[in-house]
Amino acid sequence: MIMRAGQALLLPANPVFIWGTLMGVLLFEMALQMAWLGQAAWAPDLLALTLVFWTVHQPRRIGVGVAFGLGLLIDVHQGALLGQHALAYSVMCFLAVLIHRRLLWFDWLRQTAHVLLLFVLAHALQWLVRALAGDGGPDLWMALAPLWQAALWPLATVLLLAPQRRAHDPDDDRPL
Repeated sequence: MIMRAGQALLLPANPVFIWGTLMGVLLFEMALQMAWLGQAAWAPDLLALTLVFWTVHQPRRIGVGVAFGLGLLIDVHQGALLGQHALAYSVMCFLAVLIHRRLLWFDWLRQTAHVLLLFVLAHALQWLVRALAGDGGPDLWMALAPLWQAALWPLATVLLLAPQRRAHDPDDDRPL
């Protein structure tokens, strides 16, 4: 793939780091829900954010199957309708795989706009599944969660790509 001018050449992603971030965010989100947030509708879904990030940047390692499995884990932990998060995460990651090459060419602002649509779709699917199951209708606070997630996209990009960045001091021993 031809890189844009000014784009840094990244080291390969360490699989241990990828899986460590996914498991860490899963445990962090579970702890937050048990501690003080509960199941707040406005809270950003950090696992969905991390799943989309790794699906965009490493589609051969993290994909729809991983998203489905983690979605089932979240459903069991929250006591939600089984398959609600699994369906939303699977569709979201499938669409992320479809647009991952295009998304990487954009700057962070346009990337944020694209992933906002993915997050809105995932939350709409969760609401639709709950509505079909007889749960109540949506409230206004549910619209804040995808906005928070999209606002966290640039921060997630900086933090999760940090271990892959090359050293800034070139020398004669390193060709790149």
